[in-house]
Amino acid sequence: MAVNYGSRRSVVGAHYGTRDWLAQRATALLMALFTFVVLAKVLFTSGPVSYESWAGIFHPQWMKMLTFATILGLVLHVWVGMRDVLMDYVKPVGIRLALQVIVIVWLVGCAGWAIQVLWRV
Repeated sequence: MAVNYGSRRSVVGAHYGTRDWLAQRATALLMALFTFVVLAKVLFTSGPVSYESWAGIFHPQWMKMLTFATILGLVLHVWVGMRDVLMDYVKPVGIRLALQVIVIVWLVGCAGWAIQVLWRV
């Protein structure tokens, strides 16, 4: 009977890293597009930027939808990055899992708060 004392590697499948890399790039492009749209709207607003003009930027439905998509993209972008950092640098599985749960709870809370603020405008 042979005993294997070595570590077992589990392969998670091809293109696992490619999917995350592509998600990071796609969400970064979405955030860049959103930034350019908001900057253009602010720069082309006449007069000083008041609360009313700032709220007016986010009042149209298409802008709310773009902002909503950007919030979701930001949450995905942060999650992929934080998960990779935690997997690379936090070796104890229990601590890594606890930190990942904390990150998920924090991101869901931030996304909920941002969406609540967005739909109040």
